[in-house]
Amino acid sequence: MKKLTLFAATLLGACAPTVITPPSVNARASAPVEDYDGLDTRIEELMAANDVKGMAIAIIDGEEVRHVRAFGHANVEKQVPLETDTIMYAASITKAAFTYMVLQLVDEGRIGLDTPISEYLAKPLPEYSDEDRGDWSSLQGDEDWRLLTPRMLLNHSSGLANLRWLEPDHDMSFHFTPGTAYAYSGEGFYLLQFVLEQGLGLNVKDEMQRRIFDRFGMPDTSMQWREDFASHLADGYRFDGTFEPHDARSGVSASGSMDTTIADQARMWRGMLIGEGLSPEMRAEWTRPEVPISTKSKFPTIKVLGTYDPIGPRVHLAGGLGVDTWEGPSGRFFAKGGHNEWTGNIAQCDEANKRCVVLLGNDVRAELIYPAIVTMVLGNTRYPWAWTYPELFGR
Repeated sequence: MKKLTLFAATLLGACAPTVITPPSVNARASAPVEDYDGLDTRIEELMAANDVKGMAIAIIDGEEVRHVRAFGHANVEKQVPLETDTIMYAASITKAAFTYMVLQLVDEGRIGLDTPISEYLAKPLPEYSDEDRGDWSSLQGDEDWRLLTPRMLLNHSSGLANLRWLEPDHDMSFHFTPGTAYAYSGEGFYLLQFVLEQGLGLNVKDEMQRRIFDRFGMPDTSMQWREDFASHLADGYRFDGTFEPHDARSGVSASGSMDTTIADQARMWRGMLIGEGLSPEMRAEWTRPEVPISTKSKFPTIKVLGTYDPIGPRVHLAGGLGVDTWEGPSGRFFAKGGHNEWTGNIAQCDEANKRCVVLLGNDVRAELIYPAIVTMVLGNTRYPWAWTYPELFGR
């Protein structure tokens, strides 16, 4: 077992019923823990101190899944334990899996990262106004849509808001010229799904099943609700402890409809980390930093445009394709999170050492303890936690 450095030991010292302050990006790198029994004990202590109802962890090291464990409850009221095969909501971690699927299509020449989406559509984008399959009529008269490419939609430089229902009258518009800035956008992923389905005639659910879930051996993962999930699923808990039943999502969304388990996520991140199913060139493209990020926070997407914080530039924080990247102690790291009012997920990976930690929480309070857990597993990654979770760790 590797010993924790003084920094990590201090960070993870006596438990208190408050969030543990994330390490500074200027702090010394700390050694990752390899004592998984000790890690599990510390996670249980941190959960108890912060009233976290349920969470799960997977650790990938090279080509091996080293550790998978679930803690707490899938349903506290019924005293149902959270297990490694419990169905959990992946939220926006879906975006990383969808991107990996798209890159397979790029490898095959089915779609080009830098080809304008107009070349795949039978008519101008604003002429599509079917509410069930995609309504882009509010872009009528704005020719910026012609600048959009799959790359821009995947690296969050489309200029579109995160979600259309956050816009006045739910009408989509461009907040900056596509390709010139970073602003997290689920709508960009909806649009690329639309291009694949309407332009290329693909079924995204089937492509995800074949290219991701079947490839990586993920029997309990789907882009759409399955009735067999009902017998072993996790319900959710808001920050104040309010119960939220698991949402049976009937639609397929590239932005965030994936249901999964921590065991399946372990296999998925292992496969993606080592590049299974992609050419070496496309695997490198996946996590290449593309759009520099210097805003004070990730959210709210449009309102933070024009703000500045030196933390992002200091660690070379940037948008990659479906993931965020930055420079850690050993070189490039990348991550993808997933969040709603009762879900807290994140995967972080050390590219140089081929090591990942995946954390799924059916209680959003789990996000309070993720900096401590990631530090124990990967060492101080220098991840800008305050940028991702400004309401928890904002300076």
